[in-house]
Amino acid sequence: MTSVTCTAPVNIAVIKYWGKRDTQLILPTNDSLSVTLSQDILHSKTSISANKEYAHDRLWLNGKEEDITKNKRMHNCFRETRALRRRMEDEDSSLVPLSTYPLHVCSENNFPTAAGLASSASGLAALVFTLAKLFNLPNSMTDLSRIARQGSGSACRSLFGGFVAWEMGSEADGSDSRAVQIAPDTHWPELEALVCVVSDAKKGTSSTSGMQQTIESSPLMKERLQIVPGRMEAMKKAILNKDFQAFAELTMRDSNQFHSVCLDTFPPIFYLNDTSRGIIQLIHEYNAANGGVYKAAYTYDAGPNAVIYASKEDMKEIIQLIAHYFPPSEEKKSTYFTDPYNVLQSKDSLGARPAINEQFNTSVIPVYPPGSVSRLLHTKVHDGPRVLSENESLLNADGTPSRLA
Repeated sequence: MTSVTCTAPVNIAVIKYWGKRDTQLILPTNDSLSVTLSQDILHSKTSISANKEYAHDRLWLNGKEEDITKNKRMHNCFRETRALRRRMEDEDSSLVPLSTYPLHVCSENNFPTAAGLASSASGLAALVFTLAKLFNLPNSMTDLSRIARQGSGSACRSLFGGFVAWEMGSEADGSDSRAVQIAPDTHWPELEALVCVVSDAKKGTSSTSGMQQTIESSPLMKERLQIVPGRMEAMKKAILNKDFQAFAELTMRDSNQFHSVCLDTFPPIFYLNDTSRGIIQLIHEYNAANGGVYKAAYTYDAGPNAVIYASKEDMKEIIQLIAHYFPPSEEKKSTYFTDPYNVLQSKDSLGARPAINEQFNTSVIPVYPPGSVSRLLHTKVHDGPRVLSENESLLNADGTPSRLA
């Protein structure tokens, strides 16, 4: 038996991908750009073993066995990586014919699935990266990103750390639709992120379904597609120059526009809820109280959960602000705040409103009911997929999961 275990990160887009020009190959209608967040906080972990004695391919997701024959997107990743391995075996007869062996795949997320936190992106990136390591493929990450894209569009960006662009391409076969790194995670170490988990629930409209509804029915989407190319260039420049003012405004404007085209879809798609909108109001007031100089920027993917970008020096104040207006419920106080980088030296003040300057309107929003935000995850820009040691495998020696739901 040959076995490999890897993790892949979540990426959160600051210029959003929404809409496909080819639904089979998952070719987008516009370029997009994302920030890769630390796997210490959010990741998908995948173990894959190959054994000629296995009866057939099997898959376990978050402790439950799935019918792998019904997962077309995952099948795309299997097909493409096996084809690359087979080509190697045809050229070198001494290689073990792993391309012909059945596979057992076990994958877990350490965060909610289908809740707008990019679980499919990290999950499919972990699958493709682990397959590539299992088959010992020599292909570059950009080459592998073309395969990951066929599993989940945004997965192509999770194959890199730092700041990543997904170039939409123009070829009909998708050969030039790929991910490239704009800057590594070490480029802007001062930039951090706060994930506000508003809801762990599975969203009512899937991204796959929602974006096609938008393409078919939203007049505003046509306007968006004219604007995105200029935004992409401006965002790349902001990142390379570490210009937070430009980065923040572009991030918030693009998030707002993305959700506007969702509302313009017919029937409309509602990913944000009242708590999401409250966070938006709070961040705008926080920036306004600083004389209009941006100290924080929000973005929302296809779900109600906020990701707030800010510099490390401002993050403590932002965490306190969010915790004051969106306090934890009594039963979840112990798990409410995750702070691996010690921005807060003490949690004693968590929940007390920080002493912001007198320009701040303390009545901008009410204090929300406890539990409106269930968790705060403080994280940072970090690296791409990682290979783990054998003793971290999710599979037993016989190829069965080490734990089941």
